[in-house]
Amino acid sequence: MYNLLKGKKGIIFGALDEKSIAWITALKCHEEGAEIVLSNAPVAMRMGAINQLAEKINAPVIACDVSSADDVENLIVKTKEHFGGGFDFILHSIGMSLNVRKGKHYTEIDYVHNLKTFEISSMSLHRVLATCMKHDALNEWASVVALSYIAAQRVFPDYNEMADAKSLLESVARSFGYHYGVKKHVRINTVSQSPTRTTAGSGVKGFDGFISYAEKMSPLGNASAEDCANYCVTLFSDLTKMVTMQNLFHDGGFSNTGVTGAVIDQMEK
Repeated sequence: MYNLLKGKKGIIFGALDEKSIAWITALKCHEEGAEIVLSNAPVAMRMGAINQLAEKINAPVIACDVSSADDVENLIVKTKEHFGGGFDFILHSIGMSLNVRKGKHYTEIDYVHNLKTFEISSMSLHRVLATCMKHDALNEWASVVALSYIAAQRVFPDYNEMADAKSLLESVARSFGYHYGVKKHVRINTVSQSPTRTTAGSGVKGFDGFISYAEKMSPLGNASAEDCANYCVTLFSDLTKMVTMQNLFHDGGFSNTGVTGAVIDQMEK
């Protein structure tokens, strides 16, 4: 431990179970000295084991449906009350697609479901940041990280409408990053993580294939959930104060690799 986050406070969204990146990030942030408030949607809280994590890191849990302005307002106000003032970081690890859940092909998506996907997976970042700005909740030089995926830039057919949602998420991070940077030196970035075996990710059709292909295409191999958590810690720390409005690839080199020997060997079998 390096005490990189000693004295810092923050919200972590999306911890569902021990496999989730948000769960592991919460543990890592706690180890590095941070105080944390955990939040997730009420339905996710019933499905997961977030209270076990809360006990481990001595963190309160505040339910929040990020598609509800009232819920987000309540979360930010109560978090400020808990910390006795502003806080220093947010992890946005939120994503949901009804079209994916219902097996709708990308070319035949239900547009009402599509709007809900964007509201929860992308515009929730905007809502959280706007509410933080309204209540002056984020301290000077605070850091916000949202988790993304390379399907925002490249086609992965079975990733479906979540690819569009991640593209919008990255755009929100850039645009809000400008305004919050000018206003209060708050930095906002997205991390484009390797495909990772989480409970949520496993719901995507062909996900095992994604992971296997990415492993063969990445010079360093896939980045694990723990690797991602460690990277998020550095982004919350003061070591990265001048990094903002970036989509940061954390993928073992996948994003800059055209082809590898391992992939060629497999294709020639």
